[in-house]
Amino acid sequence: MLLITILLLSMIFALSSADPLFTFCSTEYKNYTPGGQFEANLNLLLDALSSNTTLNTSLPGFYNTSIGDSPDKVYGQALCRGDIDFTVCQSCVQNASHYIFENCESIDAIIWYELCQVQYSFQMFFSKVQVYTGKYPEHINREKNVSGRSRLGQVMLFLMNNISYEAAVNPFKFATGQVRFSSKEIVYGLVQCTTNIAQDDCSSCLKSALQELKTCCSYRQGGIILSRSCNVRFEMYLFYNDTSSSLVVYPFPKGDKWKTWKVVGVTCTSALLLVIFICSCAVFLRRKKGTETDDKSEHALLQELASHKAVTVTEEGNLVTSEELPFVDLTTIRAATDDFADSNKLGQGGFGTVYKGVLPDGKEVAVKRLSRKSWQGTEAFKNEAILIAKLQHRNLVKLVGCGMEGEEKLLLYEFMPNRSLDFFIFDLERRSQLDWETYYNIISGIARGLLYLHEDSRHKIIHRDLKPSNVLLDHEMVAKISDFGMARIFCENQNTANTKRVVGTYGYMAPEYAMGGVFSVKSDVFSLGVILLEIISGKKNSGFYLTEHAQTLLSYEDPEDRPRMSDVVVLLKGSESISLPEPSEPAAFAVGRAAVPNGQLTTTDHTVNGLTVSVILPR
Repeated sequence: MLLITILLLSMIFALSSADPLFTFCSTEYKNYTPGGQFEANLNLLLDALSSNTTLNTSLPGFYNTSIGDSPDKVYGQALCRGDIDFTVCQSCVQNASHYIFENCESIDAIIWYELCQVQYSFQMFFSKVQVYTGKYPEHINREKNVSGRSRLGQVMLFLMNNISYEAAVNPFKFATGQVRFSSKEIVYGLVQCTTNIAQDDCSSCLKSALQELKTCCSYRQGGIILSRSCNVRFEMYLFYNDTSSSLVVYPFPKGDKWKTWKVVGVTCTSALLLVIFICSCAVFLRRKKGTETDDKSEHALLQELASHKAVTVTEEGNLVTSEELPFVDLTTIRAATDDFADSNKLGQGGFGTVYKGVLPDGKEVAVKRLSRKSWQGTEAFKNEAILIAKLQHRNLVKLVGCGMEGEEKLLLYEFMPNRSLDFFIFDLERRSQLDWETYYNIISGIARGLLYLHEDSRHKIIHRDLKPSNVLLDHEMVAKISDFGMARIFCENQNTANTKRVVGTYGYMAPEYAMGGVFSVKSDVFSLGVILLEIISGKKNSGFYLTEHAQTLLSYEDPEDRPRMSDVVVLLKGSESISLPEPSEPAAFAVGRAAVPNGQLTTTDHTVNGLTVSVILPR
């Protein structure tokens, strides 16, 4: 038992310096001026939170204060999880304060770690419950489902409701508990409110959070909901220090034991009938499971889309037309594509198949039918429906609508009659149909589209999967960037991000992303450099050779050496006002081979660039 406690405490201490679960930099209000009085007050405030959260004797692990005078006054609050010690608490608050100061310039922001949360605002928010806005980290969508999920949902909610009541009446507004789910499985739960709100406000916040938890996670092995005034979490493993954990007994039906003996009796009397019965039940439950899972995931997805104002959801849970994203019913889409006939198939990608369709008004569209029963397909649908609906640019493909019903998730785009860039550049005959002026215009169009995403749109957006097949060409051969299923949004002052799940296409990934999971706007610049080499050479990146002529300014190995897209656009216009160094050996050639000294490359002794491809699958 002592060893388990030591291991748990060491794990908890490590969590205090881990990556944040969620960071919210409000876009409803203006950003503060760098170097101004608000920033100076904020810096002092965060230092005070880091120093004093563990010194609050009346409410340990909680502290709020304010710094400065109006209009630059800043209010701040820190809360540590109730099961951790002062050292871990202080470390977590320090890390959270440093991260939010470096990554947010909004005058209203909050950051959640597993062990603490820190928030600040230009307006006073102490001693009152704030408007409930539940958040849940991206990773819970990848939690595994469990068998007997309907009973798990009942057991989990029974536990969470019990400890929610306990937390509301507790002066520290914190409670943990556990309940046995089966002979070998236990459900562990944790709830917490900020200690400065009233009992009724705490109960109300936890009730809203549990509704969110039920929607997203009642059939999974774990889940967490974060909000400004309360947090809830459950797992199928012990994730907290359980010195004060409550043991909750779930009232299972009394008839369970009799049903077990009944099954045993049937087994003994007729093995054949039992096999038939089990097989029939398995088929039925499998179909029912798929339906329930689809219903829950569809409901959660509808609510998430609605929260971003990309669509409107009625009280009955139906998706209806909005100005930004028109909804097209499945019957209309089936008719438009001749029920997804192979003759209308335009291509197939990582997230689904694309078909040509004609709507009742005669408008031609491209219909992307996303992979069914796939969390990747669901994530891609959500990403594009929320993201592309808000983007308007000549060099970005236009999303004209979407549809969702059961397992079907469909996206409708403007139809591109000249297909994609790879259709031309890798085929000798079709390649000759385009002159260099057309190729130049295509390259310039891609660059302008990326410049809009990186610097001119409402949000800084990283595409992460730029390649020739994702560059579509309209009837005038205007390039349009497509497929935003892997795109990520950055905060205004955010420059880089890190992910453990590397997605994209090898060969077009920047080395720092492919090998370390680090991506930025310079990742897209690298991908554009590879496309540029492919256009010029007519060969796929796997066919490049190590010659001193295969060089591009965009594919430097060090992202700091790559130009910004604004510089690229200026260079493509023929300006000589920007001074850049001579390109070195492209980073694409630095992977999978021994280093070659400068000056020893020749045009006759070629070495093929060998790439090691790793297939990364979700849990």
